[in-house]
Amino acid sequence: MKREPFRHVRTISYATMLLFYVEAHAQSLQDQTAQENIATLRQELNNRIKELEALKRKLAEEEAQFQQLSKALDSRMLDATRGTGQPGSGSGTAAGIAQSDAGAAPNATGGAAATAGATAGAATGAAPAPVINMAQNSGGDQGQPTQPVGQAPIPDTAPPAVAPIFDQPGVLTPRNKFVIEPSFQFGYSSSDRVALVGYTIIPALLIGLIDVREIKSNVLTAGIAARYGITNRMEFEVRVPYVYSTNDTVSREIFTGTAQDNVFNSNGHGIGDVEMTMRYQLNEGGPDKFYYIGWLRFKTATGKSPFDVVTDCVTRCIGNTTGTGLPLEQPTGTGFYAIQPGLTWLFPSDPVVFFGNFSYLHSFGRSDLSLHILDGETESVGHIQPGDIWGFNIGMGLALNEKASFSIGYDQSIVLPTKQNGSTVPGSVRVILGTLLVGYSYRLTPKTTLNFSLGAGLTRDTPDLTLTFRMPIQF
Repeated sequence: MKREPFRHVRTISYATMLLFYVEAHAQSLQDQTAQENIATLRQELNNRIKELEALKRKLAEEEAQFQQLSKALDSRMLDATRGTGQPGSGSGTAAGIAQSDAGAAPNATGGAAATAGATAGAATGAAPAPVINMAQNSGGDQGQPTQPVGQAPIPDTAPPAVAPIFDQPGVLTPRNKFVIEPSFQFGYSSSDRVALVGYTIIPALLIGLIDVREIKSNVLTAGIAARYGITNRMEFEVRVPYVYSTNDTVSREIFTGTAQDNVFNSNGHGIGDVEMTMRYQLNEGGPDKFYYIGWLRFKTATGKSPFDVVTDCVTRCIGNTTGTGLPLEQPTGTGFYAIQPGLTWLFPSDPVVFFGNFSYLHSFGRSDLSLHILDGETESVGHIQPGDIWGFNIGMGLALNEKASFSIGYDQSIVLPTKQNGSTVPGSVRVILGTLLVGYSYRLTPKTTLNFSLGAGLTRDTPDLTLTFRMPIQF
């Protein structure tokens, strides 16, 4: 009975030793697991560092290559982010986008470059060729540079393209390229004329008749233009229009005293005046630099002139007292040859492109002209010299995305009085024609663009409405 306390002491000592052993073994296992986890994390960290270093090297190489392409293709980068079209001048063409060097649609690498260019702020809709060039030279997935290593690509000095709203394009057709541009234009104008025929006794009393006329005109012009790039900075264009026009005149017959309105209708259709234009880019330009394009247009007299149609007069048209004095058939041309020099300018300033034209049109006078009167009679009018025309316009183009662009502008022409036999024709005065134009351009395919422009007359003598559709196709 006396040895039992010692037996309990031994039992407690064995349990304590076992507990210490278990704790020591567990601590050893934890230390080993922690070391293995640390080694695994270090290995994974080293792998990530190596991957980051590889990505940094690749990014540095791509950045250097992109900078080289940016310096060589700075102007094309503006074009790459714009919807294509084509600028022009007064009738609503700024026409020219489709004339730029069109190519295939951009691939994934080219799309990224175009997005970068758009972020930098490119402006009007351009032909897709610049994007193609960047995609082909950027390496990326294709890895086939178009330029030998160490040889810088030839810089492109073509001006940026804009959605066309004027007649004269700003972007020229590339060398040995051919562009066909079908077009359609609708114009509507209306005017009222009140003539007092008689004399007054006092300002409030008129003795005589009042001639009131309301004139409504519709002109539909379908045309085809062909442009050929002689060099990268020179092109030649021929434009052939086909004109259909109607004229409705509502009036009260003069010297009759009737209260009944009379309606006089006439129309005409046929080939209009064929035009030929030569354009040349005067400088290289660049981002935040002006582009200047000089051009010279020659207008023929292939259309039917006002002197070739029959006029509704019984005996005479000047001071006419019988008949309406209006043509029985509408002319399709002016009847005069004309020459028109001009200057087109463009100024790219991201994210827009500013553009405009200055021009001067001179018509060559004709002698021995006569009016054809009803019943086969003629009346000589002698020498006619149409008034010269000074014109200018200004606009702004903005890219909406890679395919579409939008333009807005103003066009004004100053028409000087017409002279007959050296004297100003009675009633002929200086006329101001002002038109507000908006245009939209969308690239349907890499080589085909649809252009639309809307013109609203701002002065009384300007057509009220002008709608123009163009679809340049490059071959």
